Amino acid sequence: MTKLLSPAPSSPVRAGRLRPVTAHNRRTGLSRLRLLAWPAYLTAFVWFLSTQGMAFANDVVFLWLIGALLTAAVHSGHGPRGFLLVLRDWVPVMAVVWVYSLLRGYGAHTPWAPHWLPQLRADEVLGLGETWTVRIQHALYTPGSPHWYDYAATAVYLSHFLVVFVLLAVLWRRARHHFRRLLACYFTLTFAGFATYLLYPADPPWLVAQQGNLPPLHRVVWETISTMGLPQADSLLENGSQFANDVAAMPSLHSAYPAMLLFLFWPIAGPRLRALLVAYPLAMAFTLVYGAEHFIVDIFAGWTYAAVVVFGLRWLGNRRTARSVARADLAA
Repeated sequence: MTKLLSPAPSSPVRAGRLRPVTAHNRRTGLSRLRLLAWPAYLTAFVWFLSTQGMAFANDVVFLWLIGALLTAAVHSGHGPRGFLLVLRDWVPVMAVVWVYSLLRGYGAHTPWAPHWLPQLRADEVLGLGETWTVRIQHALYTPGSPHWYDYAATAVYLSHFLVVFVLLAVLWRRARHHFRRLLACYFTLTFAGFATYLLYPADPPWLVAQQGNLPPLHRVVWETISTMGLPQADSLLENGSQFANDVAAMPSLHSAYPAMLLFLFWPIAGPRLRALLVAYPLAMAFTLVYGAEHFIVDIFAGWTYAAVVVFGLRWLGNRRTARSVARADLAA
């Protein structure tokens, strides 16, 4: 992480970018504190995990992410200017994400009843009479005794709360153009999903099963987390969260974000990265179906939303660039 959050080597200094460490500030006494920056941050983070458990709320994740960026600024010796750049660029982003999280919780109380029958019927067609969630859980899941693939599925599921944010942090330090593109896609996709949750609240498979419209199902990821003894996970599972929305299933943003990364970075990725970009959405899709978190059609909807957002914003960007070039040609 230290390497990824370091500035790109031998890049020219530009307005708004962190400046390289100079010989002068290396000689100051404060520069010795740089060596303690990452050990202090990691110690605090380990303490938080051991006492509070894993953080699933976006605002908590963002606080730790901003802390990592500030730590990188201290470690690199950039001083107050590095702090100001981090706060300038990231506090507004955190504010937008926090507002969405709050609105998402309020979105659970729409005046119309959640939908479940169309998704269920579509999944039964895809499963030739039985949903794939029921079929896979009956074949693979053992309640109370997680297998290795249950832990793997849990890791894939939880990556939803981290991958985009960490990637944004890396791109912020190393490729501002891609940072802005990813941030625009992330915000547009997130609020498009929220608008759909308001207009079309939808029950996930585990809730449909609780209502007696499917055979008994298990929330594999949450049950696996509970067996690991994480206090925060148990609290969320038993008492819920103020940001939770159990009827925010259509589209699946868990599936939409990996697809967004695939569509966004495919043109610039090499063969190995392309393989990862394809594997991640497929692994997430299996996890969501196996864990009873989403119907297959929820996942298809998430992929569709991601494609529309990425290619739509790319088209708008190309159109804006073409207009700028045309105006420059006319002016010349």
